[in-house]
Amino acid sequence: MNEWLSARADALAQVSGVGRDELELDEDRVEALLDLAGYAAHDSGARTNAPLLCYLLGRAQSGAEFEALAEAVRRSSS
Repeated sequence: MNEWLSARADALAQVSGVGRDELELDEDRVEALLDLAGYAAHDSGARTNAPLLCYLLGRAQSGAEFEALAEAVRRSSS
């Protein structure tokens, strides 16, 4: 995670009470999120759906693993 994003993750962890380690993004997760954001923008035709989908993925993680959520998104327009 780059320095700028890491500082924001620190701030979010402090305010939310979520452990800082839970907010760490490894290279695979970054790649998956960027891929899903691109999918959202291109499939819907609206770039604004990219950050909104990422927000929804984050909110839904309390109920399922990220990989299952990402697959559900990919399958949703098949």
